[in-house]
Amino acid sequence: MAPVLTFLVALTVTQNTKKDFLNAKVVAPSWRRNAHVLFKYLPKNDYLRALVFMAFGWIVFPLLILAVFSILKITQLEYSMYVLYKGLYCGFMAIWVDLFARIAILGDLETPTDPKYESNLASIKRHKVPGWFQDAKLGIFIHWGLYSVPAYAHVDDRIISEIAQQEGIEEQFKKTPYAEWYLNTMKIEGSSTQKFHNKTYGPAFSYDDFIPQFNTAIKQWNPDEWAEEFKQCGAQYVVLTTKHCDGYLLWPSKHPNPNKSNYTADRDIVGELTTAIQSKGMKMGFYYISCWDWTFNLKPIKDIISFLTNGPTSKAYRNYVYSHWIELIDRYNPSILWSDIGYPPGANVNEIFAHFYNQNPEGVVNDRWIQTSALFQKIIQIQPFSAIIKLISKKYVKEFQTNALAPPHFDFTTPEYKSFDEIQETKWETCRGIGRSFGYNKAEPEENYLSTEQLIHLLIDIVSKNGNLLLNIGPNADGSISEIQKDRLKGLGKWLSVNGEAIYGTKPWERAEGKAKEGVGIRFTQKENSIYAILLGTSQEKELGIRSLAIPPNAKLSWLGASRNLTWAKLDNDIIITVPDNLPVSEAHVIKIELPLD
Repeated sequence: MAPVLTFLVALTVTQNTKKDFLNAKVVAPSWRRNAHVLFKYLPKNDYLRALVFMAFGWIVFPLLILAVFSILKITQLEYSMYVLYKGLYCGFMAIWVDLFARIAILGDLETPTDPKYESNLASIKRHKVPGWFQDAKLGIFIHWGLYSVPAYAHVDDRIISEIAQQEGIEEQFKKTPYAEWYLNTMKIEGSSTQKFHNKTYGPAFSYDDFIPQFNTAIKQWNPDEWAEEFKQCGAQYVVLTTKHCDGYLLWPSKHPNPNKSNYTADRDIVGELTTAIQSKGMKMGFYYISCWDWTFNLKPIKDIISFLTNGPTSKAYRNYVYSHWIELIDRYNPSILWSDIGYPPGANVNEIFAHFYNQNPEGVVNDRWIQTSALFQKIIQIQPFSAIIKLISKKYVKEFQTNALAPPHFDFTTPEYKSFDEIQETKWETCRGIGRSFGYNKAEPEENYLSTEQLIHLLIDIVSKNGNLLLNIGPNADGSISEIQKDRLKGLGKWLSVNGEAIYGTKPWERAEGKAKEGVGIRFTQKENSIYAILLGTSQEKELGIRSLAIPPNAKLSWLGASRNLTWAKLDNDIIITVPDNLPVSEAHVIKIELPLD
């Protein structure tokens, strides 16, 4: 019966790709998957050999049995033949089919430990956020490109969303503090960037004229120095802009820009930095703006309509973007895919996710892959639809963000220059610069930068609410990092070297925020049997009261970074801590509360 089943299954099995077979191989019975390999994946020149074996099995072998029975004059011929046939033939066929299955697998396929991801939403949704990303807490974002040569943007003491809320979206684009938007802003009449460009370089000086300056400057760049600085600051991963809105590539792609020749850096910045970062034990991620490319659409973004319709919709652009993502995955093996704004319409973005997850099951993708249809882009440019869109955008400008709409699949969300008041169930990562810009802005004053204390408090607050901080560094064109950014990284690293236990590998506690009776803010995290109460500052009082912290009397409390236990007392649901006289001043102190295991 087994050979018949094998033959029938081989004829009726529906999988028709090697990827499908790998899925079936894990879950299907052995006889089915072996038959599948035999009839679907043997090279064509092996089919003749297979037919010879089959003919021998069903015709020659029974005739030989009959001949042997006739010579030996065995009685009960039919029953004896059945027994021999069942034992010898079925065993032979099982071994033979299994042998060919193994040859096919070893010669052409990789045996998976888990079913492979397919390019459909149901399959992609099986992916879970890996532990390393949950535990990492701190990453470094790098915005570096042609815009790093002029290194200029409008100077404002407000972040970009505040400009939009107070003055409108049109003014947001005209007064953007983002230096990486230089190419767009220099085209907007009356913008401070346009005035700066004309005064500094002259109206005839094009954006492309920055290319030779950038390529000359990057000769001085040392990726190992970056990797060491990022490691020392406590970062666990790094995300590099491989292509920003200007379309300039930071790696030698096999898929060059079709609209501009030699529109790529002279050095393989992506490859060199990836090697340096991974050599320090950090994960590497790639930012690539999928939706926009200002070499395909030369019109500036000035309002909500041009914002929504700036992305190219052609098949050629879809293929261009897809080819770049696949190339980045295959060549450099990143751990993070960080898209921005959205993804071209008409494409199956799940193809990228499946390819990425199959190569790196521990990888993660962000939430900026939303797709709008090409028809939608055409309709909203027609009245009265454009007027309606503008009216809606003005009414809801406070909530307007580039990542306001989530795609069907993502591993984490990416609020920009924003945090939350409560613990979030979904993993999130806030991205922001130390100042108001991502790309380096030489004109930005020091007061626009976070202080070391503000930066540390920001990280603590984010982690207490289930988030990561992706902190941006904007280098100069030559790869040097400004002293103010270096200073903040060093301060953050120094604090984490003492108190990192309360940050890395932690989870949110039952509540994120609290306040001491003396007014000092508190954030909570937890790990295993320990709770960490992180004081946002140094108390000036002799005693510190933490409200609503019901812990058993045999809990062990200590200051992180100090060798001795602290003195404390329980008062109803509060605890009272004696603050030692020699407690050093710090941006934040951590009280470790070890709960008994029994």
